[in-house]
Amino acid sequence: MTQLLSVDDAQLKILKNIKPVHEETIPLAMAYNRVLSTAIKSPIDFPTFANSSMDGFAVRSTDIEDAAPDTPIALEVIGDIQAGSVPNGSISVGQSMRIMTGAMLPDGSDAVIPVEHTDIDCLHTGTPLPKKVTIFYSVSSGANIRPVGQDIKTGEIVLEVHSQLRVQEIGFLAMIGVSMVPVFCRPKVAILSSGDELIPVGEPLTHGKIHDSNTYMIKGLVNKYGSEVIDLGIVGDNLDDVKTLLDKAVEKGVDLILSTAGVSVGAYDFVRTVVERYGNLEFWRVNMRPGKPLAFGDYRGIPIIGLPGNPVSAFVGFEVFVKPGLEKLAGILASVRHTVRVITTQPIESDGRESYLRAVIKQREGIWEAALTGHQGSGNLRSIVAANALLLIPSEVKFLPSGTEVDAWILD
Repeated sequence: MTQLLSVDDAQLKILKNIKPVHEETIPLAMAYNRVLSTAIKSPIDFPTFANSSMDGFAVRSTDIEDAAPDTPIALEVIGDIQAGSVPNGSISVGQSMRIMTGAMLPDGSDAVIPVEHTDIDCLHTGTPLPKKVTIFYSVSSGANIRPVGQDIKTGEIVLEVHSQLRVQEIGFLAMIGVSMVPVFCRPKVAILSSGDELIPVGEPLTHGKIHDSNTYMIKGLVNKYGSEVIDLGIVGDNLDDVKTLLDKAVEKGVDLILSTAGVSVGAYDFVRTVVERYGNLEFWRVNMRPGKPLAFGDYRGIPIIGLPGNPVSAFVGFEVFVKPGLEKLAGILASVRHTVRVITTQPIESDGRESYLRAVIKQREGIWEAALTGHQGSGNLRSIVAANALLLIPSEVKFLPSGTEVDAWILD
């Protein structure tokens, strides 16, 4: 009998044989959640001009170096500078200009005095420009000013290759004027479900038949992790039909093939047979629960992952193996799984395989507690619906008493 591969070894074999997809350059507005294929250098200094960090008055710091509450200094106000405008003129000895947050600093000035440190009550829109301003405090040169290039210098690398473009990064790139971005293409993933027992959702059930839930679940997971789905549909337990669908995936130029069922030891498990006969099978049994019959190889040069047919096994197998593979295809090199330490609230039995058990976790007085969501059979999809986490039970562990501390993966 083929030896069971450890989960870690299976993950390493999959990731070793998966390479990021091709690159493309797309408009910034289309780049949400995409991954940079090239580092981004700033085309500008930012700020691009010296500007005020608050509402107040642009001054020469030497003019007010002796200002104090009991010895205020009055300056002539010679202009008004709104954000987005260019100062009209420059400041000389004894002069100032009213200035708004973000507005360009006028020549001759080297500091901004906040309005709160003057005799002016407010700077509301439409407030007439005063002829003079009385200042009660001194400031040093550069006070309340954002100098040119304070945040970013021209040519500085601001985002590294493999960075994922969240809304923060998109806004940042917009700020520095980057309108087109080089990214990895969205991976194209072909999915198929195999089995004579499967019928499409919407058709009435007959004896011996079940609705195809895996296609919907796997399609949703592929979309969730940023890849494009090529749905090949349901294939019966027929070697030629399986080969025909796999050939169709190759013709469509997909980056990964995902199948559910057909990879175990049954007489009608033809997905594994076709891959062994016309491609290369790296492994097909993993020391995990649920999801032992999980296969990986390539079909005509395209990586293929064969998930088990039982829905829970397919779901767990996707989270453990397919998710990291999709992320590497998309150019993400080191994603972080949201994991917390939890305390079990019941005894847990396992069979010695590395186990991923469905559970509900919640905090009680700052401590995460975990309870299983019913029986852990691999066909009990309702247990996944009720779960918000997967408990990770290490291999060779067969019993955990109540109160044991274990890791849990957060689901959404």
